[in-house]
Amino acid sequence: MKKLELDIVALSHSVTQSHNYAVVLGELLGSRRLPIVIGGFEAQAIAVAMEKMSPNRPLTHDLFKNTLETFEIELKEVVISNLLDGIFYAKLVCLRAGEYFEIDSRTSDAIAMAVRFDCPIFTFEFIMEQAGVVLDDADGTEMGAVTSKPAAKKDAEDAPLHSYSDVALNKLLDEVLKNEDYERAAEIRDELKSREGKDS
Repeated sequence: MKKLELDIVALSHSVTQSHNYAVVLGELLGSRRLPIVIGGFEAQAIAVAMEKMSPNRPLTHDLFKNTLETFEIELKEVVISNLLDGIFYAKLVCLRAGEYFEIDSRTSDAIAMAVRFDCPIFTFEFIMEQAGVVLDDADGTEMGAVTSKPAAKKDAEDAPLHSYSDVALNKLLDEVLKNEDYERAAEIRDELKSREGKDS
């Protein structure tokens, strides 16, 4: 199965889940974005590495990196390998003494490790089809920038999606993408896909 390389486009507060964050991954050779909701600790772990900050004592992910390096294990790549019931699954692809092996990981932890090892992040087409959102007009956000994105309009946040017509939903999708509310865009996309299933 062909892998698609991703890069971190943004790390922002989650609009619909106030205590969470969203890391947004973008196709290296495309316009699709993959938003993934993560916890505050994991967001901090990613942001610290992206900003090349040096904590006084190693964070958990720094400890794991130091452990791998001590035992001469190299992290070659991270693969977001599956999406089941809205949960992303990932693997760390490692190399030791010429032998490759995989370690199961939460996606947020895998991304935090990828930033520390400066290794590529990959996923598969079926995951981008299920969870990716398309940007028609990229705003030029610098790759790797840690940004705080503006929230979508209040009515777009609170209105139940089932109350919208298909035309209104597509219009709302365009609006939240302009506001870079990727999480809400993913919810709208899921609602549209569920209606397609009912129509067929």
